[in-house]
Amino acid sequence: MSWGTELWDQFDNLEKHTQWGIDVLEKYIKFVKERTEIEINYAKQLRNLSKKYQPKKNSKEEDEYKYSSCQAFLATLNEMNDYAGQHEVVSENMTSQITAELARYVQELKQERKMHFHDGRKAQQHIETCWKQLESSKRRFERDCKEADRAQQYFEKMDADINVTKADVEKARQQAQLRHQMAEESKAEYSSTLQRFNHEQHDHYHTHIPNIFQKIQEMEERRIIRIGESMKTFAEVDRQVIPIIGKCLDEITKAAESIDQKHDSKLVVEAFKSGFEPPGDVDFEDFTQPIKRTVSDSSLSNSKDGKPESRFSSKSKGKLWPFIKKNKFMSLLTSPHQPPPPPPSSSASPSAVPNGPQSPKQQKEPLSHRFNEFMTSKPKIHCFRSLKRGGGGPEDFSNLPPEQRRKKLQQKVDELNRDIQKEMDQRDALTKMKDVYIKNPQMGDAASVDLKLAELAQNLEKLRLEAQKFEGWLAEVEGRLPARTEPARRQSGMYEPQNTLTVNNCAQDRESPDGSYTEEPSQESEVKVPAPEFDDEFDDEEPLPTIGTCKALYTFEGQNEGTISVSEGETLFVIEEDKGDGWTRIRRNEDEEGYVPTSYVEVFLEKNAKDS
Repeated sequence: MSWGTELWDQFDNLEKHTQWGIDVLEKYIKFVKERTEIEINYAKQLRNLSKKYQPKKNSKEEDEYKYSSCQAFLATLNEMNDYAGQHEVVSENMTSQITAELARYVQELKQERKMHFHDGRKAQQHIETCWKQLESSKRRFERDCKEADRAQQYFEKMDADINVTKADVEKARQQAQLRHQMAEESKAEYSSTLQRFNHEQHDHYHTHIPNIFQKIQEMEERRIIRIGESMKTFAEVDRQVIPIIGKCLDEITKAAESIDQKHDSKLVVEAFKSGFEPPGDVDFEDFTQPIKRTVSDSSLSNSKDGKPESRFSSKSKGKLWPFIKKNKFMSLLTSPHQPPPPPPSSSASPSAVPNGPQSPKQQKEPLSHRFNEFMTSKPKIHCFRSLKRGGGGPEDFSNLPPEQRRKKLQQKVDELNRDIQKEMDQRDALTKMKDVYIKNPQMGDAASVDLKLAELAQNLEKLRLEAQKFEGWLAEVEGRLPARTEPARRQSGMYEPQNTLTVNNCAQDRESPDGSYTEEPSQESEVKVPAPEFDDEFDDEEPLPTIGTCKALYTFEGQNEGTISVSEGETLFVIEEDKGDGWTRIRRNEDEEGYVPTSYVEVFLEKNAKDS
């Protein structure tokens, strides 16, 4: 079906149709472009999502990824990153193979269409010019015929009139002949023009226009083919990444199948095993005797051999204290566990200010009662300053259970050994460099290496001392773990004079402000130091240094254990700032110190308070 023969008179409609075809092509280009933008945005969102859930370096999250389920999740995040990369590939290929190519083709198509319709308009103008020439020749022929007819009628009229001279008649006759001759010439010209127009018109509608329309038809068909090929490319671009996307999904499935619940359970044991033994049976205490408490092997009073023992049976060597919610003794030594009371309003009297719930009543056991009296009369307990509220634990990790402490110490020893090896490698390299400089002075000055070698020697000595310190603590812990050494060594290691754990035992047998216990777990039942010696240990400790001053904004009556009463406008010394629990530790004089709500005082810290 040819447009040239079938649509010879539809020039304007063809012009509109081809313009519509170009508009369709541009619409498809816009569609593909928006699809590429969607792919890019989707890939970007996938990458951001994967990055968002990636474990942060040097954070607690890194430790969580030792579990197989977390490792599978990490593999899923990595595969999603690759998955996002494939969507970027789809966008890039669609942009290069479809959008860019079609945009270039549209420009060429517009130029070709413009040229064809320009030729069509030119042909139309030519046939219109021929038609005008034919009309002009026709009108001239018609006019000459009318003039000849009038001249003939005038001649006949003059010839019939007897009053007209012969000369006038002859003149009229010559005029009529002239007009007839002009009419004949116009007729001949009109006939010639008509034949020429018919020939041009035949060529126009059977040759020129069909050829032009045929080219326009071919151009339109090429456009249709091109848009069809682009649609195939659109699908093929997606199909090319399907195998890689499938591989990503297969890797996610493989990672999910690699999850080992037994292995994760084992890691939980390794992470949280405390090394404690389960508590043994509690001995029966007979309160029917006239004395306050029966002296038994498990009481805190003196045993038969005159030494104080643990309340629990020594044969169990276990402890019940990890399961006690709050230690009765250590509540005196730490900031109150309840949140601090809000500042009093202007209308409320100081006596109406709530100081929080009262601490639970303590049983007046012999040793605990002595501790209460001791703490009431002498609150200056400084051996616990290493246990910071809400902060990190001591250097020897004594705030951790034995098994966890052993693991932390082992990690620290391994880290120090790696640092030592690194320093030794650098020392060996510098030594070799120095030897080369000595043999070949032109390569460098050997004396310039000595300073660095001396610095490395100092670093090595520090690292070795540090490693020896942690190895000593590690050996001490491993000597106390029941699963690793005999019980005799476990007990004997507790009472060596050089161990400072005697004082720390009381400090560590407590709850931290956030509710977790921070004790060396295996020490409570083994504290066998008499109370007077315990008292002396506290006296030997130096007081905490002051880090600033504070002014009491309101009156606070310290009715809870560990708190201190202050009066409005009173100035005191700050020895420990608020660690986030709402309490500040202050000192009035050498023998009076405790905690007050941070909102009740205005604190003025010294310049280098945090560094100190």
